[in-house]
Amino acid sequence: MSWKRILILLLLLGLVSAPQSIRADDDGAHGVRIKDLTTVEGIRDNPIMGYGLVVGLTRTGDSQQTIFSFQTLANLLQRMGLQIPASSIQVNNIAAVFVTADLPPFARPGMKIDVTVSSIGDAKSLAGGMLLMTPLKSSNGSVYAVAQGPLTLGGYRAGTSANSKVVNHLTVGRIPEGGIVEQDASIPLGTMNTLSILLRDPDFGAARDIAAAINKEVGTEMARAIDSRRIELASPNSFAGGVPGLMARIDSLEVQVHPAAKVVVNERTGTVVMGGAMTLGACSILHGNLAIEVTTTFEVSQPNPFGKGDTVVVPQTQVQANDKAAQLIQLKEGATVEDLVRGLQTMGATARDIVSILQAIKAAGALEADLEVL
Repeated sequence: MSWKRILILLLLLGLVSAPQSIRADDDGAHGVRIKDLTTVEGIRDNPIMGYGLVVGLTRTGDSQQTIFSFQTLANLLQRMGLQIPASSIQVNNIAAVFVTADLPPFARPGMKIDVTVSSIGDAKSLAGGMLLMTPLKSSNGSVYAVAQGPLTLGGYRAGTSANSKVVNHLTVGRIPEGGIVEQDASIPLGTMNTLSILLRDPDFGAARDIAAAINKEVGTEMARAIDSRRIELASPNSFAGGVPGLMARIDSLEVQVHPAAKVVVNERTGTVVMGGAMTLGACSILHGNLAIEVTTTFEVSQPNPFGKGDTVVVPQTQVQANDKAAQLIQLKEGATVEDLVRGLQTMGATARDIVSILQAIKAAGALEADLEVL
């Protein structure tokens, strides 16, 4: 009898257990595309902003105390040949605003972008307003776009000041495709000798795996992990299709990501977010609640018949303190976040109790994860 038949017979009899496959998600690892993990150095949005004027409001604009809006209107009329002092302008159908937008990568002249308009005076509402032509500049002072058009707010105000209803925010609006790019802000990819890919979250293992996946895909050792965040690609334009062809090919590659064990808590809202890869050391959690209740009742005290005195209201205060029995949870070495949550739910702990308990576990050295408090 051959050894293969002997092995099959032992498996059938249960004397030898079949080897178990190791799943990639046993330690929280999962496959993620490179494009979801990284960005390309130098290819990003650029914020631009400008100062402008919204006109056409129905008496909901800036008041006379907002001097700069009326000065802006006076300067605008002066450029059109009308000499009017700012102090003589008596209108409230205008509002001074800041206009902001994000200039996308490889923006070309003529391309349209969305802009956001925000009031900087004391205007009550920008509903129905029209933004006049406003140049949008970057941090270096150069004009990269020009914005103009009617505003959309997605809200309204109804009624008078004494009895009114307001829906959504009325002093911030948007102009879809209200900005036109005037200056080329693209990056010349054809002149790049090296191309750097940046990880959104620093991880030495992920940087190594991404470099290995790229080298395996292209068949050459062109990718090299520089540190926990940066992967450098040498001579990207030597690849067929240049940088666009190279990035289109490697963006869809998947690598195994091992997320770091981390617990994020927000004491203000009581929010707790715990990663599944988090483990705990051996510890015991003792949690007790002290409830104190104070109640006040009012009783009427009257004098005896034909007696002297006044009828008064006398408060009667009672204080009750209930010290509940402490509840105990014992966790073994290597307990998971599921074990912790199940135990805390058994105790009836609230979200704020869990925040305090996690901080105490971390201080005791039994929480094998980073604890971040927002």
